[in-house]
Amino acid sequence: MGSRKHNTAQEIKEAKKTTYFAKLNNCPTSPRKMRLVADMIRGMEVAKASAILQFTKKESSIRMEKLLRSAIANYEQKTGDSWENANLYVKEVYVDSARMLKRIQPAPQGRAHRIRKRSNHVTIVLDNANQEVND
Repeated sequence: MGSRKHNTAQEIKEAKKTTYFAKLNNCPTSPRKMRLVADMIRGMEVAKASAILQFTKKESSIRMEKLLRSAIANYEQKTGDSWENANLYVKEVYVDSARMLKRIQPAPQGRAHRIRKRSNHVTIVLDNANQEVND
């Protein structure tokens, strides 16, 4: 590995130490449905976002809430602080499409329709609101 590539890799590694995120890969929900839930919590405080996800009737909100808890646990593990005192908020939430299972649905007169069962990757990034004020 060249020195420039090595230095860039080290900078990325140092930046990840202060980034608190969680990823959910191959979630069997369509990306469009998951984005509706992601849009509800983007930019909110963590406690408020968790409350919204708890009382939302959509199925994807259950998975999103679990992912949010995982990101909070990652924050606590990296810093050693409690999340209640940290003034955390959801900095970024993005949903990308993942693999697509292709199935065949029988149709009349010997035909067949293709059914696409979509899945997605979700990433949540948390940030400390106090940290931005101090920088």
